[in-house]
Amino acid sequence: MQWYLHVLKNYAVFKGRARRKEYWMFFLMNMIVTLILTVVESITGLTDILVGIYSLIVLLPSLAVGVRRLHDTGRTGWWLLINLIPIIGTIVIIVFSCQDSQPNANKYGPNPKM
Repeated sequence: MQWYLHVLKNYAVFKGRARRKEYWMFFLMNMIVTLILTVVESITGLTDILVGIYSLIVLLPSLAVGVRRLHDTGRTGWWLLINLIPIIGTIVIIVFSCQDSQPNANKYGPNPKM
């Protein structure tokens, strides 16, 4: 939960680096919250209102942590635009997000593991 809150506190911080753990824990918590909201919507008969509002709330933090994760692997945040290519773009971003951090400081900042 602390990683999820950490990303939300850095709401629109696109500078720096994010560890794999920070990125994937935010992703996991985001999926859990979305699942819970979807269940609540189906029980109450709402149609995508809660999930839509939640998605708008976490849009900037999701982009920011994605950019910081790419920075951690030594890539520019513009690589997130590859997601616009169906299927292949998503696979590329998943591979980049699973890669380990660059061991030393890079042009985006010091290694967050140290």
